[in-house]
Amino acid sequence: MGNYWIDGLVLLAYFALILGIGLSQRSKSGSMEGFALGDRQIAWWAVLASILAAEISAGTFFGAPGEGYALRNFTYVQLIVGYLLARVVVSAVFIPAFYKHNVVSIYEFLGQRFGPVTHRVSSGVFLVTRLLASGTRLWVPTMILVLMWHLHHPDQGISPSTEFWLTAVALVFVTLATAIYTTVGGIRAVIWTDVIQIIVLVCALGFSLTYLLGHIPGGWDGAKAVLTGPKDLEVWDTGLKAGAGFWENVKGVLEQEYTLWAAFLGSTFVTMATHGTDQDMVQRMLTAKNKRQSAVATILSGLADVPITLVVLGIGILLYVFYQQHPDPLMPLNAKGEVSPNKVFPHFVLTVMPAGLRGLVVAGVLATTMGSLSTALNSLATSYVKDFHFRWFGEPADDKGKVHALRLGTVIFAVLLISVALATAWVSAHNPNLRILPIILGIFGYTYGSLLGVFMTGLFTKTRGSDQGNVIAMLAGFIVVAYLSGLDTDVAALFGAKSVTRPAWMPVIEFPWRIMFGTLVTFAVSVAFRTPERASKI
Repeated sequence: MGNYWIDGLVLLAYFALILGIGLSQRSKSGSMEGFALGDRQIAWWAVLASILAAEISAGTFFGAPGEGYALRNFTYVQLIVGYLLARVVVSAVFIPAFYKHNVVSIYEFLGQRFGPVTHRVSSGVFLVTRLLASGTRLWVPTMILVLMWHLHHPDQGISPSTEFWLTAVALVFVTLATAIYTTVGGIRAVIWTDVIQIIVLVCALGFSLTYLLGHIPGGWDGAKAVLTGPKDLEVWDTGLKAGAGFWENVKGVLEQEYTLWAAFLGSTFVTMATHGTDQDMVQRMLTAKNKRQSAVATILSGLADVPITLVVLGIGILLYVFYQQHPDPLMPLNAKGEVSPNKVFPHFVLTVMPAGLRGLVVAGVLATTMGSLSTALNSLATSYVKDFHFRWFGEPADDKGKVHALRLGTVIFAVLLISVALATAWVSAHNPNLRILPIILGIFGYTYGSLLGVFMTGLFTKTRGSDQGNVIAMLAGFIVVAYLSGLDTDVAALFGAKSVTRPAWMPVIEFPWRIMFGTLVTFAVSVAFRTPERASKI
């Protein structure tokens, strides 16, 4: 574990490169279009890299190897089927509409189609959801500092206050560094730093996979000899049980995350929501020169997800084999005294990888964090300024005033994100078993179905949906998903109340299904209302 100075140099070089590139974009971000959309002049391959950087969060960097370690198979990769199908729909329907109406905030499209209420409510849902989701995820990569503490103090536990301050210092530093280049350079800084970050990430993953294969006797063939369980190395899983009744199988599929059904249905709706109705993702798609180049970047990013996902899952599977052959008494444990899958990869990085390579992988973790954070800052500021700030305080007449408002919005949301992340770190340190974290981390599963349902009404119909009716539809979608996913039970338990009773036949749906049900309910209620002829400008 020595030679940390080499890792420090690697990290220092990484930060210097990222900040240098980000700050160099200031001169090209002097207008509203330049700051928010890069004047729609970004090369398609850079947009592709930026989409990938946004998709691969630190949670994915640790979580996907954790899935591979826990399941010892590739069933997680099934969801990519839906990722690809959804990208085709987004590229064919959503992106052309946004280009046609020349929107900066995609929620402006809903304002033109339905009216100001749908516009503000949908943008508000995005702002709250993205703030909570991105803020809580900032806490995830700081677990590597807690692991370092445990490795240096194996005979003593870490106090809640020490854990909080370790994570707090790290997340504040990363957020401020990211906020500096995002505030100065706008979306251009986000995209070009994303290009560097995805290169660092791919190198980190590639070196990790190569290193593991080189330290397992027989390489991949040797690993397969260890993986002899009934579902080991499995790729496809229908989730169906032989001999079970129809409803029992339906209920079972809805209560599983990684099945063919989730891939073709649930995952498709998830990706349509995240890539078609989330300003965070769509804004970088709109920086391409035209809708065709945007479509190329979007679809190719889905294809690139396949090898990246296989690699991160492969790393997790190989970690299982490695630690079967090299038991480690210092392996991180969860509250049940079992090995914590999500902490196995960072533990391996800190204890096994050589200096320099270790620094590169830690830089990869920071790359995923900063890539997701920078675009969150830019998109939050853009939506807030376009959808609320200009309405409340008036729109400046010149570009200098507009860009000043965008930079102010970036600073405001940097502070808010730090606040959410600090609150998450404090809750995690003092109440490690509290269920509030999964609720917040999965919040877009509860809300984005409502957004997608309204967008689908606007895009696929001409005369259905109304300003007030859409709000009712979005609320209905949220309520149905909250009940089907058991949110009512989780909230009751959070406050110490008696668990809510549910019928035995009622499934508790897993994450990939939440957005689908929310979308279908929202769309069904929304189309029950007719669009007033004078309301739509489309």
